[in-house]
Amino acid sequence: MRIIPAIDIIDGKCVRLSKGDYSTKKIYNENPLEVAKNFEAHGIEYLHLVDLDGAKSKHIVNHNILEQIAGKTRLKVDFGGGLKTDNDLRIAFESGASQITGGSIAVKDSSTFKNWLTTYGSDKIILGADAHNRKIAIAGWLEESDEDVVDFIKLYQKEGVDYVICTDISKDGMLAGPSFDLYKEILEESNVKLIASGGISSFEELPKLSEMGCEGTIIGKAIYENRITLKQLENFIIS
Repeated sequence: MRIIPAIDIIDGKCVRLSKGDYSTKKIYNENPLEVAKNFEAHGIEYLHLVDLDGAKSKHIVNHNILEQIAGKTRLKVDFGGGLKTDNDLRIAFESGASQITGGSIAVKDSSTFKNWLTTYGSDKIILGADAHNRKIAIAGWLEESDEDVVDFIKLYQKEGVDYVICTDISKDGMLAGPSFDLYKEILEESNVKLIASGGISSFEELPKLSEMGCEGTIIGKAIYENRITLKQLENFIIS
């Protein structure tokens, strides 16, 4: 299972939110590149970089941070937040993204998202399936749709999606454990490469997610609050 630390960006700074609420913003580091280099120094190969300004603005904003991290580390970065147009996508890939995550666009403009899959390939485009009470949430989690998360994933699997990041918003940033039952259902109902996100609170949860069949897991606040150490992650990767 791939270990994928998260860096969320607001105003060029590394922050974390609780349940996607911008008013709960906590700044952990003013230099995201420094954070990324520290991850790399502990054997981390992947990074989940979220442009929260972009998610709110509905267009890419912090591509300069992406460019810095991609240019000055060897991390394979998946980038999301505010990607709404072909131009946004072009900027993200030109700035060094290895993959991009599209969530709101897959709900509001499915034809554009499907075109991205065709143009770039399923190895480059990740479906962001972020849900609250099983309903897909969009626009930086500020809006809720009527789409059931499992049905949404199955629909896009038929369209060629391979990678899915699923975040249970009620768990995100709460350090109360991930949504094991939801992930189990998704893995039973589909054969996507599932990346678990939201709620990771202790190292012991990682082997469980791996045994379930998750392809990767995104870890955010648990790292920043020292609930999981980078040394533990380094050892997990080596083993």
